[in-house]
Amino acid sequence: MDIREIAKRAKVSTATVSRAINRVPTVDPLLSKRVWKVVEEVGYYPNTQARALVSGKTRIFGLIVSEITNPFFPEIVQAFEDIAVQHNYEILLTSTVHDPKRMESSVRRMIERRVEGVAVLTFGMEESLLEDLRFRKVPLVLVDVGSEVARVSNIRINYQHGIRQAVQHLAALRHEHIGFITGPLNLKSARARKDAFEESMREIGMRAEPGLVVEGDHTMEGGMKALAHLTSLGSRPSAILCSNDMTAIGVMREAYDCGIAVPQELSVVGFDDVRLAQFMTPPLTTVQMSQTDIAKLAFKALLTEVGRETTSSTGTEYVLDTVLVLRKSTALAPASTTSAKEGSL
Repeated sequence: MDIREIAKRAKVSTATVSRAINRVPTVDPLLSKRVWKVVEEVGYYPNTQARALVSGKTRIFGLIVSEITNPFFPEIVQAFEDIAVQHNYEILLTSTVHDPKRMESSVRRMIERRVEGVAVLTFGMEESLLEDLRFRKVPLVLVDVGSEVARVSNIRINYQHGIRQAVQHLAALRHEHIGFITGPLNLKSARARKDAFEESMREIGMRAEPGLVVEGDHTMEGGMKALAHLTSLGSRPSAILCSNDMTAIGVMREAYDCGIAVPQELSVVGFDDVRLAQFMTPPLTTVQMSQTDIAKLAFKALLTEVGRETTSSTGTEYVLDTVLVLRKSTALAPASTTSAKEGSL
């Protein structure tokens, strides 16, 4: 079954069938209806590769994420795909597993597949792509690259805003010893969150105690190990802010195993606001970095670049704010609670 047979059955020209299937708005609605009636009756599927050769448009966007096993990324994928379907686009998905070489090969493979643009949402390794891909023509969306390159759009995450709110929240609860578990410090995004924490502590006249800042790896296991280390210290922090929710979930699990009550003895704050966070016991207080908004900004950036008639000399920057979401994993610092009780006697 091809468009000639469709045209014969619908009693229209092959050109009309082609325009109708490609949803060209100038096609007569009655003729288009006849074409689609036949298409549905015979179960015809257009040859998208052949159509792409003719039009030069594949209507495919590439999407690269760090890892599918982290709940943060499937939510981005789902949101990105939902928007793509609304705009009659398909997505080609791959994950890097934190391997820069794998990311570079993924981007090149997507370009070879003639995708119209690629969103690289891996939070840390994007800059390694810029030099090698500087002269390619496919639009890219990266996160926190800070470089002005033609057809490269940048989503800049305002980590400071949400982390400042988290630090001020813990200080208001009279926590004086606040720990921080970072992500892998080879990732730019992890360093940015650590810097935001230290700056936020300075802003309220508190010092980020070096012994209470521990490098993690953005996994639950890493969170468990980090809390085990902090627990072994002579002075354990009364509150811990984590670089992502998976780390915070690991901290809460280790606290349970050690008989440390959250939040009565240890307040815990995450970062990301994955859907799982609200179903923890207790529900996790966290800094929200909206996955849906990231997906929307990335898709908008690609669509904008694809639609440009002329290539801009610099890419466009989009800013995403973070915000604290209060739940039940934070409470008044234990020592302050005791003092308050003594003062009321």
